[in-house]
Amino acid sequence: MRCVAALLICLIPVAPEAGPAGDVARGAQLFRLHCAACHGLDARGLGPLADSMKITPPDLTGLSARGEGAFPVRTIVKRIANRSGGNRPHAEMPVYGWFFEGPAVTLTSDDGTSLETTEAIADLVAWLASVQD
Repeated sequence: MRCVAALLICLIPVAPEAGPAGDVARGAQLFRLHCAACHGLDARGLGPLADSMKITPPDLTGLSARGEGAFPVRTIVKRIANRSGGNRPHAEMPVYGWFFEGPAVTLTSDDGTSLETTEAIADLVAWLASVQD
């Protein structure tokens, strides 16, 4: 009887850990291809092109710390998609266009609301969330 009870408990759906949806491994690959030249392989802002930029790329491993413990999903999605507008320091980020196009997915933002983006951006966000200090 205990075995049956244990089996039934294993079948109960468990809510996933809070955090952005996305594939961390694919996000790491995308980061290496499109972001590491400026932000560095470790995302600390010291990529090989960082010295040639007007504004030093930020250390992306401290996003949660700078957000008082909350990973800023909405802000990151907007910056990667280059939809944040204005003349801000990240304005030097390239417009990625087709690199990050693809199937749409819905993320839960740091404020609890739904946020639609592409699968590729969701993957990058998942990887960035995974490297927070």
